[in-house]
Amino acid sequence: MSTLEPERGAGTGTLVEPTPQVSHGDGDHERYAHYVQKDKIMASALDGTPVVALCGKVWVPGRDPKKYPVCPMCKEIYESMGAGGDKDKGKGGKDKQ
Repeated sequence: MSTLEPERGAGTGTLVEPTPQVSHGDGDHERYAHYVQKDKIMASALDGTPVVALCGKVWVPGRDPKKYPVCPMCKEIYESMGAGGDKDKGKGGKDKQ
């Protein structure tokens, strides 16, 4: 081993903790309003925590969902859930970042 090469295990390192993937890009998800549980939207509005849409998008709601078309994937999932049981159970609100 040359003296210019560092010894294995003798250096410093950086511990990287995983963070949630919050969307900030301009992908397709950004063009739609998404279905989210209403109670989750209210909690997010109060404390700023991210929400998870039916399609899997994670973001902090902040835009008016009425200005965007509904996400086709969220709509398909929502419609496949059916109307079994309580009418409000399983329904999501929609919001968009």
